[in-house]
Amino acid sequence: MSGRLILRNIPLPLDKDEAELYDIAKRKLRREGIYTPGMQFHLYKKSIDARRKDRIRFICSVAVTGAGTENVPQNVCERLDATYAPPCELPFPLGEERTSLPPLVVGSGPCGLFAALRLAQAGAEPVLVERGPDVEERVFDVEKFFRDGVLDTESNIQFGAGGAGTFSDGKLLTRIKDPFCEYVLETFCSFGAPNEIMHMAKPHVGTDLLRTVVSRMLARIRELGGKTLFRTKFLSYTEKTDGLSVRTSQGDIACSALILALGHSARDTVTSLVKASCPIVPKPIAVGVRIEHLQSRIDGMLYGSFAGHPALGHAEYALSDTKGERGVFTFCMCPGGEVVAATSEEGGLVVNGMSLHARNGKNANAALAVSVPVSDYILKDGNAALGAIEYQRMIERAAFSAGGGSYDAPAQSVGTFLDGSVPVLSKEVLSTYRGGGHVRAARICEVLPAPVTDGIARGIRSFGKTLQGFDDPQALLTAAETRTSSPVRIQRQEDYTMLSCRRVYPAGEGAGYAGGITSAAVDGLRVAQEILKKYRFE
Repeated sequence: MSGRLILRNIPLPLDKDEAELYDIAKRKLRREGIYTPGMQFHLYKKSIDARRKDRIRFICSVAVTGAGTENVPQNVCERLDATYAPPCELPFPLGEERTSLPPLVVGSGPCGLFAALRLAQAGAEPVLVERGPDVEERVFDVEKFFRDGVLDTESNIQFGAGGAGTFSDGKLLTRIKDPFCEYVLETFCSFGAPNEIMHMAKPHVGTDLLRTVVSRMLARIRELGGKTLFRTKFLSYTEKTDGLSVRTSQGDIACSALILALGHSARDTVTSLVKASCPIVPKPIAVGVRIEHLQSRIDGMLYGSFAGHPALGHAEYALSDTKGERGVFTFCMCPGGEVVAATSEEGGLVVNGMSLHARNGKNANAALAVSVPVSDYILKDGNAALGAIEYQRMIERAAFSAGGGSYDAPAQSVGTFLDGSVPVLSKEVLSTYRGGGHVRAARICEVLPAPVTDGIARGIRSFGKTLQGFDDPQALLTAAETRTSSPVRIQRQEDYTMLSCRRVYPAGEGAGYAGGITSAAVDGLRVAQEILKKYRFE
């Protein structure tokens, strides 16, 4: 990729197209005496400015390539509100330690998937093991669970090809500032994601398209000489003179390096690693509920009379309140989406959000979560990390019981939650959980700890002031959202290796080093690059 001059903060009316945007960019450059013929202009970023409901518009950035863009003086860049972005290089390092053993990747979520793809592209012929099935079988099992309440603990929203992100909104927004982020987006596009994710301020793929992308990436790994082993559970590893011996449910595998991209829900695996004295510590998390509103109401709250404008699509929000002892925030907002059954363990109930690419459902939903410090955990078997996992399980068991013990979810209208009256379901916002009809009126305060429910109540009232109508008494709360992130961190060194073993690489969200699809993918790429720096695969 060549370097680019990025012109930022260019306003564009909703009824104007990209040609008008590029004309504005050219005029800005010409006013500074910059010759524009021969330069190429591309949309770089596009966001919605809805601060004034009577003048909603786009705010855009334009990437300019061609001769001369790299030589614009700093003072001119400041006047243009521009910056020069040098090319992002992602070379294939060549390590010194020769090995005939392949690297092994545990987990096919975004971290493991991108790590394995990068290693395969470098000719390392990685082995990718995944405890769940491939995409097609996984979709069948998940839909069966939604329909019949029959849970497969190894094939669900958490486990299987693509990880938890496969059944989500497919959000690619991240707060990390890493040049590899653009590489991740480009890779997704090359495997079938819509090109619009390259310039959307809040890019998303949608679960329907993401499933195809994941399948194609796995196929490419195999085409490059890698192996993908599904329904293969990682059990343990043993250090050898020239590598590692990894024990799996399908037999032992010899490897040169081991990437643990476990995902945030592989509790049994984390427990076995704790018992093997791996360096694992607890970390803060956030837990709460899913809140559902009518999407048309959210559109009206944010866009006013512009709601329904064809250039805007459905509105989305991100809200936070840090004034109390515990922060409360919305997370993973799914416009036109559905609340999904996301448990991976029998006897527990977990909810999450999911959207198709079109985001054309009737309801909007988002996690409404409250921060949980490590001090809330109680030691389990004398271990703090296991106590963090047990904290999540305690809530999930309570939700399962409150829902009647059949994977129906406990739910309550915002009105009855706030005033403490007898819980009822909303008559206006009908639940989307498991297709509707699988929620039961229950007190959320009997599912979640008091500090969490107090935070949720404070957040609803606070957000109702920021976004008028968010605290609608007919909005619906469904419990329990517990898998917002991993409750543990597997400690590693600067070269990404685990503290206790220089051939093991903890990575991604499950290891405590990422918080979403893009950041997990970036972490997987970084780990793959470190392995390629160290080993020469023959």
